[in-house]
Amino acid sequence: MKKVLVLGAGLVTRPLVDYLLDKGFELTVASRTVSKAEALVGDHPNGTALELNVKDGVALEHLIAESDLVISLVPYTFHVKVAGLCIKHAKHFVSTSYVSPEMGALDGPAKDAGVVLLNEIGLDPGIDHMSAMKIIDAVHGRRGQIKAFRSYCGGLPAPEANDNPFGYKFSWSPIGVMLAGTNDARFKEGGEIVEIPGAELFDHYKMLTVEGLGEFEGYANRDSVPYIETYGIPETDTMFRGTYRNVGWCPTLKAIADLGFFDKEERDFAGMTLADYTRSYVGGTGELKADAAAKLGIAADDAIMGRLEWLGLFSDEPVRVEKGSSLEVLAALMNEKMPYRPGERDMIVLTHEFIAERPDGKKRITSTLIDYGIPDGDSAMARTVSLPAAIGARMILEGVITRPGVSVPVSADIYEPILTELTKLGIKCMEREEDS
Repeated sequence: MKKVLVLGAGLVTRPLVDYLLDKGFELTVASRTVSKAEALVGDHPNGTALELNVKDGVALEHLIAESDLVISLVPYTFHVKVAGLCIKHAKHFVSTSYVSPEMGALDGPAKDAGVVLLNEIGLDPGIDHMSAMKIIDAVHGRRGQIKAFRSYCGGLPAPEANDNPFGYKFSWSPIGVMLAGTNDARFKEGGEIVEIPGAELFDHYKMLTVEGLGEFEGYANRDSVPYIETYGIPETDTMFRGTYRNVGWCPTLKAIADLGFFDKEERDFAGMTLADYTRSYVGGTGELKADAAAKLGIAADDAIMGRLEWLGLFSDEPVRVEKGSSLEVLAALMNEKMPYRPGERDMIVLTHEFIAERPDGKKRITSTLIDYGIPDGDSAMARTVSLPAAIGARMILEGVITRPGVSVPVSADIYEPILTELTKLGIKCMEREEDS
């Protein structure tokens, strides 16, 4: 029986654990909080829960050495360390995170060791890559060219659960959501490279319509330009990868950033109220909400100010974090105010748009994935992030995916079997083609 080590027991892990146990693998889930791991494996005879701090190199290496494959769902800063130990002990590795330069540098050693290091095998990145490459390869197979590619993905409340002023609820790490809003962005549009500093990210968004769901805000996600090479489309004039959010998110997050709440420096907040916390960034001596509005250059009755007030930033409630960064204070407050309640569903929306030129004419091709969470069950975010990783791990251990080295799921030998299995699990992109 093949042995799989899962590092981490966070919000998206359960579908992966259930899938691999159901497929007959021996699974060890190791987490700093062992009760979370125990809740995932339950009393399954092939499941084991262990307490592990991944900073404990000796214990980590021992667990890796005893496994056949490691799935790293801990913070991305640990992935390279884990992958290095996998190479040392000739064990395969899977993660849902982006390939960092440090991870990329392990390609040669992994090939020498015959080890598969499969990364970016979640939702975004992951399903987005695979569903895009399926269409790109089909266009190229018909002697066509991709002249434009635009992609957006978002994890959001299902329409009936969209009942707070931010239009957002947390199905994954609040800190991760906040940090994603501080990244610089870069993309290609009409043949020109466009660069947006992280501080200006939320100034640059578009209103977009998704059929059947209505309007969303869309903004750029990280650096899209390298994906021209990754996807093998040097002919394209446009390469854009972005994020969906409900209406109002971008201007509100821009205001939060402008007030300084994304500050990552550690501070002492002991004894402070949220109003004190806000005042420390706003300054002034007048009515706090009015002073904050003045600093932002907007009216005190603007919808943005209503959202900040709803969040509690002008209240006398205590700050939830005694010592830490402002970003951690903000994330803790949002997590408290914006959870999914029992029975509520989340929703994943992923869309691709291609402009393709083929011998039979110019075509507009779209691919759309809309997936809903299961009430009182797995979230759509958990399913779409962790199931591709689980399937990828299974395919490696069963000898379907064999190419050693650092890889992402953009080649047919990887994406075809994984997309086929995802379809069986009810996760399928719907494609449409029309003349452009």
